[in-house]
Amino acid sequence: MKFWSHFHHPHLGALLLRTTLALLLLLHGWAKIRYGVGWIEGLLVQRGLPGFLAYAVYLGEVVAPLMLLVGFWVVPAAAVVVVNMVVALVLAHQGDWLALNRTGGWALELQAFYLVSALVVVLTARSGK
Repeated sequence: MKFWSHFHHPHLGALLLRTTLALLLLLHGWAKIRYGVGWIEGLLVQRGLPGFLAYAVYLGEVVAPLMLLVGFWVVPAAAVVVVNMVVALVLAHQGDWLALNRTGGWALELQAFYLVSALVVVLTARSGK
């Protein structure tokens, strides 16, 4: 038996990814709770959309992460995060697609982490849990 086979725990890995995604997103949700979503409302109105849609960010950054943490409706919760991130990329990060940050990393690496992690959860989670 190979040494690395002792470290093969796909369910634990999936749980770790789901938990990390949820906790990190909750920090963004907490900031929205504390400081509001007025700037998101402004972005929506600038694009001709109703400002009240800004409150949907609470679904993607508070409700869905809490569902991911407790393991309730994991696939739908992760799908909500995917949609939330796509909307965020379109609304707030249109000019960042090819940009680098001050340290040379991709300007959208955090958003990419959230989006891809949520997609991995959607694709790998057992739908019965």
